Amino acid sequence: QVQLVESGGGLVQAGGSLRLSCAASGRTLSSYAMGWFRQAPGQERDVVAIISWNGGSTYYADSVKGRFTISRDNAKNTVYLQMNSLKPEDTAVYYCAATGQRWGPARVESYDYWGQGTQVTVSS
Repeated sequence: QVQLVESGGGLVQAGGSLRLSCAASGRTLSSYAMGWFRQAPGQERDVVAIISWNGGSTYYADSVKGRFTISRDNAKNTVYLQMNSLKPEDTAVYYCAATGQRWGPARVESYDYWGQGTQVTVSS
């Protein structure tokens, strides 16, 4: 069993930055692909970014390309999401997720473990 805990969310002005962290316990994440997803009120949960088990491959949603960076530190069992040039439309609850595969599809249903989420609010 894997437990995931997100942190780093908060309120920021448009153009600002935040760094989200996802710490895992219960099992090492070194062989798991990881993803960040987000869900705004009244909307479906969507993929933001995915990183392969060793960090060698990444995927970004078009809406965040060039602004967000996903990374991981397997020694610390932690995944990060650096978010720069934030926009009001980035406001959502951000979730960390893990899949038992070494590369994760950009689909919510492919992920086995989820954190509780952290709120990110970007003011205009």
